[in-house]
Amino acid sequence: MGKRLKRFVALVRKETIQVLRDRSTLAMILVLPLIELFLFAYAVDMTVDHIPTAVADMSLDAQSRAFLDALQVSGYFDIEIYVESEAQVIQAIDKGRVRAGVVIPPDLATQVERGRGQVLMLLDGSDSFTVQSGYSAAVAVAQAQAMELMVEQVSRMGASAGSLPIESSITAVNMMAMAVVRERELGTIEQLLTTPIRPMELMVGKMVPNIVIASISMLSIILFGVLWFGVPFQGDPWLFAWLSLLFLASALGMGLLISTVAQTQRQAQQITMLLMLLSMLLTGFIYPRTPMPPAVRAVGDMIPLTYFVRIVRGIITKGVGLSFIWNDVLSLAIYGAVVMIISAATFKKRLD
Repeated sequence: MGKRLKRFVALVRKETIQVLRDRSTLAMILVLPLIELFLFAYAVDMTVDHIPTAVADMSLDAQSRAFLDALQVSGYFDIEIYVESEAQVIQAIDKGRVRAGVVIPPDLATQVERGRGQVLMLLDGSDSFTVQSGYSAAVAVAQAQAMELMVEQVSRMGASAGSLPIESSITAVNMMAMAVVRERELGTIEQLLTTPIRPMELMVGKMVPNIVIASISMLSIILFGVLWFGVPFQGDPWLFAWLSLLFLASALGMGLLISTVAQTQRQAQQITMLLMLLSMLLTGFIYPRTPMPPAVRAVGDMIPLTYFVRIVRGIITKGVGLSFIWNDVLSLAIYGAVVMIISAATFKKRLD
């Protein structure tokens, strides 16, 4: 046991030194996610329609029905549930059941006759694309109905929270895939296997420094989101830290799996880019998953980012606890375990 620990510590030390020596790659790992953060925050503008919506209609008259009909006809809002109060609308948004909410006061018809009709629109601020599209569409409908629309964001993280998962995922997957493939091309893995180091020790030894660097990268993104964009961190930081490690382990496992398939660094980059594209389109990062066909959603379910997107938006922007996101945490844990088992078996078989 003592010899195994010494071999493992020596391997981790060797991997850490190798990563730190490659200063250009290290700089890219730490700087590129921050560049992506600013690009997603300032340059990306996507329109979202068919936003799942909750309604608290306390008026129940022709005026309120006309307004709700106009919302649905616009194509931007799909009324999913009806509730009885504003608090229940907010709760539905926090639980992720809907992305928007409408609260209609009991005397709407009277207010409209007096020229002071007001309707409250609540939008899930954890998704900046939903806020942009929902706000524009709702204002247009309200103006056509001669009403004043009061818009509030249930949470206000915006683009920086939404882009955090994709940046962290790309960094972790690319680091792991490139590290293994590069050593295979240089022939250093074969040299390591001539030593008493076992394949599993080699795999874990490579993951430890990479998960530390990926964690530092994620921390830098969080700090920029809070300090530069002025966004409050609403949830439990320790819960977020532990779940981030779980996600990074899953992402590194995916990177390791890519490294066993790719023959060259170029192939590893191409596979990583394909995974990034699927992650952006199918995980709910940009487009809501609700309107997607079941087959497309099934593909997104095989990507760990799908679950981490909801975890990030839940903890950082809404301040929810484990009881609200336990299903995503469980799914991420199962996914991580399966990917690590497959990656370890494939990695060992490839080395043998």
